[in-house]
Amino acid sequence: MNNIIKSLVGMGGMTDQVIATDFLISAKAGIRNIAFAITESASPEVRALLREELKHAVQTHERITNYMIEKGTYHPHDLGEQIATDMKITETALQLSEKL
Repeated sequence: MNNIIKSLVGMGGMTDQVIATDFLISAKAGIRNIAFAITESASPEVRALLREELKHAVQTHERITNYMIEKGTYHPHDLGEQIATDMKITETALQLSEKL
């Protein structure tokens, strides 16, 4: 996103983190949905296809997680640090809502 637009909406460097977090949440939902579909499928061919998709979804989740850990925006092994990060995001969201 253009830096001017980021500044106008008050997000600054938070944009990448917001996008990555949304992508991570979507990846988790996709994994859950594919796993559910596997259990509901009666066709061995469809189950095999879904297992392959599940493998790719888990790999995508891992890549997103690693990216966020490297950027310092996701702390799956440090609850205190993750809560601090989440609170910062919450405060930013509240500030944005007040501007609107």
